[in-house]
Amino acid sequence: MKRYGILNSHISKILADLGHTDYIVIADAGLPIPEGVKKIDLAVKTGMPSFIDVVNVVEEDMVIEKVIIASEIEEGNPEHAKYVMDKFANKKIEHVSHEEFKQLTKQAKAVIRTGESTPYANCILQSGVFF
Repeated sequence: MKRYGILNSHISKILADLGHTDYIVIADAGLPIPEGVKKIDLAVKTGMPSFIDVVNVVEEDMVIEKVIIASEIEEGNPEHAKYVMDKFANKKIEHVSHEEFKQLTKQAKAVIRTGESTPYANCILQSGVFF
């Protein structure tokens, strides 16, 4: 049994398999998941686990070089927009339309579905390298 880091074996495996510039998505409960993209469903009930909880845990265990969010988050969910901007202040943050965001999810290695039930609480994390 692992002592540290992410205990969820599916998330742990995805992170270990990521290469430079690969995407993973952390999604609210309503984001459509493209056919053919692995879904890791953590949703237990509305709001649980939260988007913030999952991002915090994944960020501790992943080398992230860029974050992509929907530009609509700033108006539709200012609390989560501020969280992402603060959390990744030292990373490149790219804003795209929500429709473009959904298209980009087709390139993801996996979508981690949370129980989050607020609008636009989604992000794409682009893998970096530790060297």
